[in-house]
Order: sequence, then structure tokens, then C-alpha cells
Amino acid sequence: MRAKYIMNKNKKEIDRRRTFGIISHPDAGKTTLTEKLLLYGGAIQQAGAVKARKAQRYATSDWMAIEKERGISVTTSVMKFNYNGFEINLLDTPGHQDFSEDTYRVLTAVDSALMVIDGAKGVEPQTEKLMEVCRMRNTPIITFINKLDREGMAPLDILNDIENKLQIECTPLSWPVGMGKRFKGVYNLYKKELYLFMSGQETKSRASIVINDLSVPTLDKILGSQADELREDIELIEGAANPFELDHYLKGNQTPVFFGSAINNFGVKEMLDAFVEIAPSPGPRAAVTREVSPYEEPFSGFAFKIQANMNPAHRDRIAFIRICSGKFTRGMKAFHHRIGKDVIFSNATIFMANERENVSEAYPGDIIGIHNHGTIKIGDTFSEKEPLQFCGIPNFAPEFFKKVILKNPMKTKHLQKGLIHLAEEGVVQVFRPLAARDYILGAVGMLQFDITMERLKSEYGVDAAYEQVDYNVARWVQCDDPKKMRDFEEQNSANIAMDAEGSRAYLTTSEWQLGYCMEEWLGIRFCKTREINA
Repeated sequence: MRAKYIMNKNKKEIDRRRTFGIISHPDAGKTTLTEKLLLYGGAIQQAGAVKARKAQRYATSDWMAIEKERGISVTTSVMKFNYNGFEINLLDTPGHQDFSEDTYRVLTAVDSALMVIDGAKGVEPQTEKLMEVCRMRNTPIITFINKLDREGMAPLDILNDIENKLQIECTPLSWPVGMGKRFKGVYNLYKKELYLFMSGQETKSRASIVINDLSVPTLDKILGSQADELREDIELIEGAANPFELDHYLKGNQTPVFFGSAINNFGVKEMLDAFVEIAPSPGPRAAVTREVSPYEEPFSGFAFKIQANMNPAHRDRIAFIRICSGKFTRGMKAFHHRIGKDVIFSNATIFMANERENVSEAYPGDIIGIHNHGTIKIGDTFSEKEPLQFCGIPNFAPEFFKKVILKNPMKTKHLQKGLIHLAEEGVVQVFRPLAARDYILGAVGMLQFDITMERLKSEYGVDAAYEQVDYNVARWVQCDDPKKMRDFEEQNSANIAMDAEGSRAYLTTSEWQLGYCMEEWLGIRFCKTREINA
């Protein structure tokens, strides 16, 4: 009887969890929207609006010194809050394209995503890249069209832009009444309610009017000449747009669309109310041997992120672990698959940006932080019984390369330690050529090099710089024939390097040179991505 009660309690806890990431192109208003969601969840009392940075009020989810100085998000923040009885795990990802790898990894740990689009710009390149990652996993996506208080694209044009560029069906669940100076509010197509906009209003309460019939004269009194515009738009949408179908959304084929203005806290609540209702609770996760249900009793989870120096005074490292099944309890024992040993989780934390508190229990969908003393790496799997191995998280071949120049040779060990930690985090990729003692940094964006240098100096006391290097292309190399791999290494020793995980990589000057080498060595696999083994 007790076992049945425990199982039912666990199921109830799992079903009320929503774990999602927010994705967008830089400057679409993602961080502002994140903070408004936290306001509704009671997690914060005042949003650190970006416009107030000069007054030393920073966005709650941007906690690193570099983020505060540059006014951008460069690392993922995890935030937990409660809303209407649902436990929300929100992962605010880096908006800047140079840090897309961190976002890619986060998307392996969520059950759905919220896509933010600037109403004036429509779909932008970074959004397209992130959408490709979501599509790989059929991640369900809700779309929020932001900045309706400014002049922008016509709503129908935005929907066409999304469908054409992202190849996903759009179903508006709210519709704007005008935009910019003519922005009067949004009409909730689902609830048949009109929400009126007041410029500068940032309260959580919102004036709403129930309009069951758009033909009523009340609408004309409220909206004036814009009443007929709304009637025409809604008639067109109801006749032409595809109706919302939960199954299509959950398969990642259809995205419900909401309109609003995050900076004015308008349209956010309507989107959040729909999100907790339709977004999926934690689902099964693919492992190498089988699929793991969240309702299974044994605990399992995987590390998708390592963050160093969240508390610079203690030089700590925290492993972010997504729970996939069972129940976490403080002091429990779990099998660490990669090192082949049992570990005891004596202390675990939950997050509110950089604020942390100890947690005694957690369920599938939750993100917990475990103190890491160098033994946990991205992709590591923990399980209570069988030695599961969840499918790995991808590393992407870097597109830019620099050589590290250490200004003080006495700091060599500090440099090595710092680069190991930052490579574990995924901030930058580190390669050591077999034929030299250099440290070669690889990145998908140039800004990653600046961030690496700044963090080496502020967190590890290492004054370093970087300079140009001849490499422009990298591929990880694999071969089933050990002798052939040895021959390949011997004849290409100047181009072979080991990454931070000990995997071989081929570094070269151009795509042409890579193609020539591939033709010469047909038995060697040249990989653009490498799974971080769990």
C-alpha cells in the first residue's frame, strides 16, 4: 500500500513539472521575457531591466561579471519557480551566436522550448540555427512575438516568415490589435477575451474584457476604427490558419503563437497560462540500450553542463544534472557510468540564477547542481541500478582558431588548470598538437576567445593573450583499424592534436586541404561533430 502511495506521489510530482529553454536571436528580448516569467512565479520582486544597467540593476539571469560589463548573456542560467501549482524549470540560454554550443547542450536537457522573435525583424539567422537543433529532437515549441509596442512587421507577414524559414506550422492563439503607437492590446483567441494595453504599465494584473461575439458594439467603443480591423483579421485567421492540435505541437510540427511586449509585461501571462497547460511534462529519454521512462523507480540523470566559479571566493565547480527517472534524495548513492564507481550525492542544490539553496528531494525534469571536484564531465550518466548510458551531447567542430600566448611563464600550471575547467564548461575547445607544446583554442564564435582571456585573468590570475594560427578547419578522426590510424598519425603528425577529452583531431588550413586528405585516407572517418560520451 505504501509503495503504491509513493508511486502515485512521484507520478503527480512528475506530471506537474515543466522544463523548458528560451531561445532567440540576440536582442529579441529573451532575457526581459525571462524576468517577467520569474515575476509571475514570485521568484523575484523586481526585474533587472536591461535599460537600468547603468543604475547597477542587471538582469537576474545574467550573473557573471563579463555579462554585466558587456550587457549580454554568455552562459546558461537555470531558474526554478512555481506557477499555478506547476513546478517550472526555466533555462535561459545565451542569446549571442558565439555561445551557441552552450545552447545546443541545454536543448538536450529540456522537454520543450519557448522561441522569442522580434516583431520588427522576424526570423533571424541564430533562430534558424537553434531551430535546426530543436528539430533534431522534435522539441515542442511555443512562439512569443515580442516588441509589439514598437512598429514592426505585419502579424501575417511574421507568421509567413516563421513558416517559410523554420518550416513549422503556425497557429496563433492570440492576435494583436495594432502595433507601435496604435497598439491597443491582444485578443485571446482561445478564451475569447480582449486584453487592453496601457503604455508603461508593468503590473501583473491586466484589464481584460470578455468578448464572446466580435460583432457587439462594445468593441467599437473600446477600439474605435481598429475594431473592424480586428474583426477582419480574426475572420481571416479562423478561415485560413490551421487550428491548434496538441498532438502536432507535441511532435514539434506546429507552434502556438502569442503576441505581446515583454518590456511592458504585456501578453506574458496569457502565454504562460497556455504554456503550463499544453507544454509536455518530462517524457522518456533515449539511452544506448533502451528508452528510460520518467516513471521508473530507479534514479537516473545526466550532466549537460559544468559551470566553474559560480562562487569565485570558493573556486567551485558545479555540474548541472537533469533528472530523467526516479527520485533524487539527499545522501543517495548512484553509479557514475564513465568512471565505473558509485558516488554519494551528499549535497545538491537548486538554482535561482546564481542563488542556490540545498535540496533534499527532486524529481524527473528537475535540474540539480552537484559539487564537482574534477570527476564529472559533460555527458556523464548517473543511475541507481543498471549502468545506463544516455545518448551523448554533441561537440561541434570549431570554426575559428587561436594560439594562447602566456605572458608570465610562472603561471603555466594556472593556465593549464584554467583551460581544463573552461573546456569542461564548453566555453572553448582546447587542443594540444602532438608535434608542439602549444595550446590551440577552437571556437564557433570569435567572442569566445575574449571571454576565455577575461575569465583566465579574473578567475585564475592568468594574464594571457591569443594570436592567429594557420588552422581554419578541424575534424575529429576515427578508424576501426589501429594500424591504419597509427600510419595516419605518423604521416600527418604536424596536423594531429588531442582535445581536452583525449580524442584525436585533424587540424588543417582549408576545406580543400581537408578534402585532399580525405581522398588520400579513405579508411579514416573525419567527423564534424563528436558525441561527448556519457
